[in-house]
This record gives sequence, C-alpha cells and structure tokens, in this order.
Amino acid sequence: MLNFDEELEKFQPSVDVEKVEDVVYNNNLTDVTDIVKELIQDVKGTL
Repeated sequence: MLNFDEELEKFQPSVDVEKVEDVVYNNNLTDVTDIVKELIQDVKGTL
C-alpha cells in the first residue's frame, strides 16, 4: 500500500514546470475568451 505522508515527504517540484509557469504568467497570451470578446466587439461596432 502507498503511504501518502511518506510519498509527500519525498516530493520535489519539477524545475521545468516552474519555468513554464513563469513564462505563461509573464506573457500576455491570447486565449479563446479574448478572441470571442474581440469578435463580439467587432459585431457590436458594425450594427
């Protein structure tokens, strides 16, 4: 059986994951929500 407390003590976060988090949080990335908002604004502007 797994001893979760023991496994948690051995846990070490991945450096790669931390690097990716920094890149994602420090960049202004466009997502689907941003695209939909822009499309809605374009449609409202043409009415």
